[in-house]
Amino acid sequence: MAGRVAAFLKNAWAKEPVLVASFTIGGLAVILPSLSPYTNYAVRINQVTPYNYPGEWEPGRCPRLPALGE
Repeated sequence: MAGRVAAFLKNAWAKEPVLVASFTIGGLAVILPSLSPYTNYAVRINQVTPYNYPGEWEPGRCPRLPALGE
């Protein structure tokens, strides 16, 4: 099985190196971000960040703000 895959890749590289290179770069672009430590940190930060912050604006609790022309 591995020999057939290697033969296919060798043949494809000989005939269409641009396609092989573009598929390789595209595959790495999809796979590598999930292995990045920054992705791990971003997931952790998003999990502990509250969706609604305390003290947000609520109707009836805020003072009236003047309009721009006043």
